[in-house]
Amino acid sequence: MKHLVQCNRCLIGLIVLAVALAFGTAKRVICAELPGKGVTVQPVDGGIPGEVFQLEIIVAGLKRLGYKVKPSIVLPLQAGTPHLLVAQGDADFFPAHWDPLHKAFYETVGGGKTVERVGVLIEGCMQGYFIDKKTADKYGIKRLDQLKDPAITPLFDSDGNGKADLTGCHPGWGCYRVIEHQLDAYALRDVVTHHQEADYFAMIEDTISRFQAGEPILYYTWTPLWVSGVLVPGKDVVWLNVPFTALPGERTETNTTLPDGRNPGFAVNKARILANKKFLEANPVARRLFELIKIPINDVSAQNDRMHNGENKPKDILRHAREWIVQNKVKFDSWIEEALKAAQ
Repeated sequence: MKHLVQCNRCLIGLIVLAVALAFGTAKRVICAELPGKGVTVQPVDGGIPGEVFQLEIIVAGLKRLGYKVKPSIVLPLQAGTPHLLVAQGDADFFPAHWDPLHKAFYETVGGGKTVERVGVLIEGCMQGYFIDKKTADKYGIKRLDQLKDPAITPLFDSDGNGKADLTGCHPGWGCYRVIEHQLDAYALRDVVTHHQEADYFAMIEDTISRFQAGEPILYYTWTPLWVSGVLVPGKDVVWLNVPFTALPGERTETNTTLPDGRNPGFAVNKARILANKKFLEANPVARRLFELIKIPINDVSAQNDRMHNGENKPKDILRHAREWIVQNKVKFDSWIEEALKAAQ
């Protein structure tokens, strides 16, 4: 009986060992079958914290497909330079190409010859000029060109130089070119100071402080971003219309008038993934993933709001992305399954 027990134990041990070996072998086979295995991917971003959440979701998808992803090259407050790095092959993708806002950057680096705009990561991205609702209602201000009125200009003069102070756009961003063009097109150059000399986020925090102190404010912002969760359109601030569409030369054909008749001066944009053309050709699975990933704009705004409320460290943003993936597991897994088909 003793020998029988020992034999049974030996048999069980062999079975366990066999299963373990089989599982390990199967695991290695599965890993070997992942199309991204052995390929290293280099992202680049423009140093805007509100865009890192989307990047982390993309990175998680690439890793699920077997790719090794390097830490992102961070170029603070830049949009044009990431386009150049992707075109040159120094980076493989940039997760924050705004179409059509970044059209000039896209064409400057070779357009479809060197880079491609893939998928629609975020739909319905908006931009525009805002003032506080109290001042808008009191003086009947609805359009940006009303700033030329000598009775209105001084209302927004916060530094005493006789001009309205606009919290504007950093020179490295696409919105800077639009604002500068419009100041001339609407004959506002002599009555508006476009503040763009400092970090946008420092300037907008100062703008919010002035609003909270009861002062009139004039500023530019975009969505998705936390700003419109603090200065709520329709409640705290109002969106100004422009008198007519006026965009830089390469986008003269674009109409910025919305279906409801409003004209914010900026076209509705799509945030897309800009990728190196050679990388896409060599990695059809990554291309397919880029085509499939789509994040609701409200989810991005909600995550940005969490950052503004203190959850803004890299580990926080990574946690936000992982939580989003868990909450959207069916959708995320379907992207991975569909992307894998591109390897067949």
